[in-house]
Amino acid sequence: MNDTTNDESVQTTSQEDDVQQRMKKLELILDIPLKVSVELGRTKMLVNDLLQLGQGSVIELSKLAGDPLEVLVNDKLIARGEVVVVNEKFGIRLTDIISPLERIEKLG
Repeated sequence: MNDTTNDESVQTTSQEDDVQQRMKKLELILDIPLKVSVELGRTKMLVNDLLQLGQGSVIELSKLAGDPLEVLVNDKLIARGEVVVVNEKFGIRLTDIISPLERIEKLG
């Protein structure tokens, strides 16, 4: 019975060491800056139309009002969400996180 306890203790210590090693590896990348952007919509314009834009001009986008916005990290879709206002600043409430499988499928 004592051998079993020692085996469990060694196994637990090994698991703790593994977790600590993983955390150290993760800490190496935690300070890497990423470009995070939220896309409201897109459109294509002729140069002539672009040059005629002025204050008060309205640019029609591809998305409808109320459609979820796309959250991009380094230009890769990772989530969708809706606009919120927090302390007079715009924010986004995430409503759908793109699964790793879906992200991989979009690469191919």
